[in-house]
Amino acid sequence: MSVLLSLRQAVPRIPGICFAPIDWQIEKGEIWAIVGENGSGKTLLAETISGKYGWSKGIVEFSFSGKHSINNEKGTASEPARLVSFNSAYSLADFRDMYYQQRFNSTETESSPSVRDLLQGSKTTHLVAPEVIQMLGIGNLMDRKLIHLSSGELRKLLIAGQINDNPELLIFDHPFIGLDAASRDLMNELFASLSHRGIGLLFLTPSVNDLPGCTQKVLEMDKFRISAKTTASQLKAKYGAPLLSTTNIDWHSFSSTEESTSPEVVRMENVDISYGAQIIRKGVNWVIKKGEKWALLGPNGSGKSTLLSYIFADNPQAYAKNLSLFGRKRGSGESIWEIKSRIGFTSSEMHLYYRENVPALSVVASGFFDSIGLFRKCTGKQLAIVHQMFEQLEISPLKGTPFLKLSSGEQRLVLFARSLVKNPELLILDEPFHGMDTRKKQLCRQIVESYCSQPDKTLIYVTHRREEIPDCIDRFMELR
Repeated sequence: MSVLLSLRQAVPRIPGICFAPIDWQIEKGEIWAIVGENGSGKTLLAETISGKYGWSKGIVEFSFSGKHSINNEKGTASEPARLVSFNSAYSLADFRDMYYQQRFNSTETESSPSVRDLLQGSKTTHLVAPEVIQMLGIGNLMDRKLIHLSSGELRKLLIAGQINDNPELLIFDHPFIGLDAASRDLMNELFASLSHRGIGLLFLTPSVNDLPGCTQKVLEMDKFRISAKTTASQLKAKYGAPLLSTTNIDWHSFSSTEESTSPEVVRMENVDISYGAQIIRKGVNWVIKKGEKWALLGPNGSGKSTLLSYIFADNPQAYAKNLSLFGRKRGSGESIWEIKSRIGFTSSEMHLYYRENVPALSVVASGFFDSIGLFRKCTGKQLAIVHQMFEQLEISPLKGTPFLKLSSGEQRLVLFARSLVKNPELLILDEPFHGMDTRKKQLCRQIVESYCSQPDKTLIYVTHRREEIPDCIDRFMELR
């Protein structure tokens, strides 16, 4: 077997990060994964291999298409190594000039490219091969605007672009993030097909449970060093559920707005889920009573995020719907800030559009004011609550770190904390555990259970993984 990538005492050159020397090689035909907790260095190592950073020490050898190259202190990876990550979405469009609510305003989405613009270019020119489009099942998205895609649909679009370039080493950071069960099965088939075509595969996952089925060998990382090399089967046998202490959040110490007296939190009657004139689903009826705990389920593109946007007052179409929130009909004089003050919310889409590079502590504190960025001064009590959330999530060292310098899993933890700081009347969690390692998932799940143990707290929880649904949930709404 010939060597595809060889690292000997190699050290990535990344400002502010100190990697231990790395000895590792990938032979052609092998399928590897890098597994490690959030912030262990998985993505930074992959970004160095794919060329974003250089190497400060050691010998780095690549062998692509029969060409052999050695990278020294100033070298970077060859072009055939490609990385598909959550942040890869920024390569499709300039999300810095977009904002989360923009996707629901029809007059402000005209500048967003369509899927056809990105994949086909014109009726006669294909930027992505038709067989790749068919392979991923995204032909029905061609006339959709990029800004209107769900996180799972966006993920498939990213993969289509990378596969089309026929790279020799394809690196997937969190390969199943945002994908429903059917799409995960499709991806497992796709990975096997890519391997048979001679494309090298490397997966980055925070948890052994997220390993694709074709994974053969595993590199374990901890605090920017290699802690072990093993096989996928050995790793799965090694790790059981981690032991965690019970969360001890003092919810009584939280500032809380005066809760509504209505016995109903949400009432939808014959509501159509739509993007502008395009109807995704007709006639949704849903009543959520105070204190109920719901799971909202459905495949990618079924309209879950749009439905939640009606509740969270992000979508102006809600005014035309037969919708009441906290006992009050939408459009009867209430402000969106009155609605948001009662709701804690986090989602993959919010994560994508949250581009404020402020300290993590400020991001969590912004949850008190429902703002993107912190523009108001917190009280001493509010700051104490923010510090308590960091301690509960075991991420206190990240308080002063700029948000965009955090790993994607750490960013999700920060946004999760942001959704809870005001101890809201209604908590909406849309795929909240994406990208988190096993320990952090279990810790966050305990916190959700603790929140729900309070009287009259209401929960809407969205996930594609039923095994992650908290035990407190006993009601289910499914969009097919």
